[in-house]
Amino acid sequence: MPELVVTALLAPSRLTLKLLRAFMWSLVFSAALVAAAVYGCIALTHVMCRPRRGFLGRPRHTPPVCLSDPTLGEHCFLILRSSGLRLHYVSAGRGKGPLMLFLHGFPENWFSWRYQLREFQSRFHVVAVDLRGYGPSDAPKDVDCYTIDLLMADIQDVILGLGYSKCILVAHDWGALLAWNFSIYYPSLVERMVVVSAAPMSVYQDYSLHHIGQFFRSNYVFLFQLPWLPEKLLSMSDFQILKTTLTHRKRGIPQLTPSELEAFLYDFSQPGGLTGPLNYYRNIFRTFPLEPQELATPTLLLWGEKDPYFEQGLVEAISSRFVPGRLEAHILPGMGHWIPQTNPVEMHQYMWAFLQDLLD
Repeated sequence: MPELVVTALLAPSRLTLKLLRAFMWSLVFSAALVAAAVYGCIALTHVMCRPRRGFLGRPRHTPPVCLSDPTLGEHCFLILRSSGLRLHYVSAGRGKGPLMLFLHGFPENWFSWRYQLREFQSRFHVVAVDLRGYGPSDAPKDVDCYTIDLLMADIQDVILGLGYSKCILVAHDWGALLAWNFSIYYPSLVERMVVVSAAPMSVYQDYSLHHIGQFFRSNYVFLFQLPWLPEKLLSMSDFQILKTTLTHRKRGIPQLTPSELEAFLYDFSQPGGLTGPLNYYRNIFRTFPLEPQELATPTLLLWGEKDPYFEQGLVEAISSRFVPGRLEAHILPGMGHWIPQTNPVEMHQYMWAFLQDLLD
């Protein structure tokens, strides 16, 4: 068929897709402006209630002692083959079993896996990375350096760079979004997967279009589409919005000690410390619309009944995409979003049972 004819036949579809994208971006930025107004009021309220803290975050010059706790493992760096970036990771239990690789979410870092590092280093080589843009890991400034494809390449380079051909991937929040995609495009590198509190992007997209309540739970995502302003709002009154997110009595991790809280704030208080992590969100809508994808990697999914950010209905939506018999899903009563830190004992019980046959 002549190229001119093919182009003419495809023109209506291409125009429709362009119009759909334009409409989607107009909605995204409208929601971003509304979210900016709301979070701006919240940030200003914090400043007025705590005027001595000022408008900016207090710089931290010395990391808290808990970040160097020797029981968690050895601090190392790895040069990634694909990008040449240097990634920081903490490693323990080398030579004791399969690789168990941990991917953190936002606003966290490798330290969010402290309980799991201690628990599983006796039978696995446990490795918790600081994803690109976080902590001591390299943090490119360009938004285009944080696309899903590049972040997946980082995971591949970590697994192969550590000398393994596959791993058990354990992931939470943003790390889980990456893990879902990674298991689809690099299935040979993932033997098992443990996912906490996150859905695949295509599932989240389809579910949100039919459940408007999910959009309201994820309102912060729209704020983060804007340049520079989210960094300013999150740092006001010495990062009070982040402090509240992490320590709220019902929605956060109320048992965090002051030192543990500083383990997260220390990285974000460094120059440009928030920009890399927020650039993850600034790439979310670039691949819209997403096609449905079949999920086949044997997966343990843990979901908090009272997760304030994701509705329970997402669990059923995830299950509908799985090859039968490959998903073990549990909705945990009374638990919220931060299960690896708030309920590590329960999480470990499910993980040991799920992984037992690999250890026999």
